[in-house]
Amino acid sequence: MTIISPFRLITRPLYKFYVQGELEKMAYPIEMQDTIKKVEASRSERIDRSFPRLNFVEKAKLLETYHPDFRLSEKGEIPFGPNQGEFVPKELVTLLESPSRLNPDAIDFGKVDFKTDVLIIGGGGAGVTAALFAKENGADVLLTTKLRLGDANTIMAEGGIGAATLPEDSPVIHYIDTMVGGRCQNIPELVETLVNDAPFIVEWLTDLGVNFDRLPDGSYFAHMPAGHSRKRSHSVKDITGLEIMRVLCDEVRNQEIRFLEFSPAVELLLDDRGQCAGAALYNFDTEQYLVVQAKTTLLATGGIGRLHIQGFPTSNHYGATADGLVMAYRAGAELLYMGFIQYHPTGIAWPEQMLGLLISEALRAQGAQVVNVEGEMFVDRLETRDALSAAIIRECGERGKGVLTPTGMVGVWLDTPLIDIVGGGPGTFLRRFAGIHSRFKKYGIDPVKEPILVYPTQHYQNGGVETGVNGETNIPNLYVAGEVAGGVHGHNRLGSNSLVDIFVFGRRAGIDMARKVSQIEAGELSLDHVRAYQKSLKELGIVSGTVSPMLLPDYRFEKALTTVQYTKGR
Repeated sequence: MTIISPFRLITRPLYKFYVQGELEKMAYPIEMQDTIKKVEASRSERIDRSFPRLNFVEKAKLLETYHPDFRLSEKGEIPFGPNQGEFVPKELVTLLESPSRLNPDAIDFGKVDFKTDVLIIGGGGAGVTAALFAKENGADVLLTTKLRLGDANTIMAEGGIGAATLPEDSPVIHYIDTMVGGRCQNIPELVETLVNDAPFIVEWLTDLGVNFDRLPDGSYFAHMPAGHSRKRSHSVKDITGLEIMRVLCDEVRNQEIRFLEFSPAVELLLDDRGQCAGAALYNFDTEQYLVVQAKTTLLATGGIGRLHIQGFPTSNHYGATADGLVMAYRAGAELLYMGFIQYHPTGIAWPEQMLGLLISEALRAQGAQVVNVEGEMFVDRLETRDALSAAIIRECGERGKGVLTPTGMVGVWLDTPLIDIVGGGPGTFLRRFAGIHSRFKKYGIDPVKEPILVYPTQHYQNGGVETGVNGETNIPNLYVAGEVAGGVHGHNRLGSNSLVDIFVFGRRAGIDMARKVSQIEAGELSLDHVRAYQKSLKELGIVSGTVSPMLLPDYRFEKALTTVQYTKGR
C-alpha cells in the first residue's frame, strides 16, 4: 500500500530560477522536468493514435478494483432513520450521527422573523432559478444563502450545459447516453424530464442574456464531453457557470426578490401535521437564530465536497458541507445513492496552491491526452469520469507510473499543448480556455506550451435526497433541487448534465411550489423531529463529539492534512 499526501497546507515558497538574467517563477521544479521532456518527446507519436475504449466488462473490473466508491472499508452504516442499514461515506455518517447545533428549546416560535409563501435555501443555480419562476408565478419569495448570493458550485462550472439542440442530436439520444453513463441506475422519469426540458433551458438562459459561444453562422457552438455520443455541451469559454450566475443574480435583483446573505439554514421546521413549514436560520453576522415560516420550502444547498471524502481534495466551493442532506434526513426525508461520489479525473495536482481545482473536461474534448510519467497513454481521454478517475488512481498507485511532486503529491499529465496542435489550430487554447490559462500563468505555467499535472478531485455527489419530477419529496411541502437531490444521475453523472439538472428542476420546483401555496393550511411550528432524532442518538449510545450541519469546513491545524490510499476496492 502506498500512501500519498495530496492535500496539505502550503508553507514553502515557489521554486525559482534565472532566465536571461531575470528571476522568474518556476512552477515545475527540476525534479519534474525530465518527465515533461518525455511527454514532449512522445507527442508526435501520439498525435494520430487513440487508446482502445474499455468494454463493459473491463470497465466494471476497473471500477470495482480502483474506484473509491468500492472501498468498502471507507463506508459507514447509517444507524437509524429512513435509510437505516445503508452504507455511505464515513464522513457523512459522522454528520448524521451528530446532534443538532441548534437547541430546540432555545427557539421562540412566538416570534417569527419572516413569513413567506416560498422559502428558497441556497443561492446557487437551482435556488435562484426556483426563486425566479416562483416569483413569476405569483408567489411571495424569500431566498436565504450561506455566503453571498451566487456563491456556489454553479459559479465554478467550466465545461458547459448539456442539451440536444443540434440537428443531429435528440432528447432520446441524450436520454440513452445519460442512462448508460449512470450505470443504468438513474430514475427514468427524472432523466426523461431532464433531457426533454434541456433545450428550453438553453433558450431561456439565452433570452435572459447568457452569451453562449457561437459559430460564425450564429448557431450554438457545442462540444462532446466524455460519455456523450453527440456534441451537446453549450459553453461560455471556460467560465460558463460564472456567466450564467452573473445573469441570474442580476435578474433576482431586477425582480426585487428578497434574499438574505450569510444566513444558512440549520434546521427545517415541521408543523404539527408533519408538513415542512419553513426553517431556522443562523445569521453569521449577528450570531442570532432566525425563524422563517413558509408554506413551501426548497432545499438547494449543493454538495458534499468540503467533507473531503476519503481525504481527496475537492473542486467544490467553501460552503459545500452536506447541510441539506443532514437537515432533510433529520426531518424524515429519504436519501438515494449516497454511496456514490463523483471524482473528476482532472483536478489540479500542481501547483499546490490550486490543489483540487477543476480542469474542465472540455480540454480533453478539444484534444488534450492523459499520459503517465513516461509520456505514455494508458486510457482513452474520453472515458466516463468514473472510469478515467479509476485508471489514473491505478496508474499512480499500483502501476507506479505517476508523477511525484517535491511535496508528496502525485498525478499524471494532461497534455494541453495538443489542443493548439490538433484541436483547432494556434490560438484555440486561449480562445476557449482563457480562465484556465490565466490561473496557471500566475504560477509560471503556460498550458499552451506545457502540460498540466492532474489527479482526481472530489467533484460531485451523485446521490442525494430522493425526489419526484417537480422536486417534491416524501415530506409534504418540502422540495429539493440541484446537487442535493438524487436519482437523475444514477451512480455516475456525465459532464454537462449538472448545469442542466439544476435549471430544469429548479424551474419545475419553483413553478410547483407557487402553484401549491394556495392549497396549504399551516399548522403549529415545531422542532419535535429534532428532539426525537437526538433522543434516538442517545438511546443508541452514539456520541460523535461534534454537531451538524457543519456549515463551514475547519482547516486549522492537522485537520488540513489528509491522505489518499491506493488500495484495492474490496
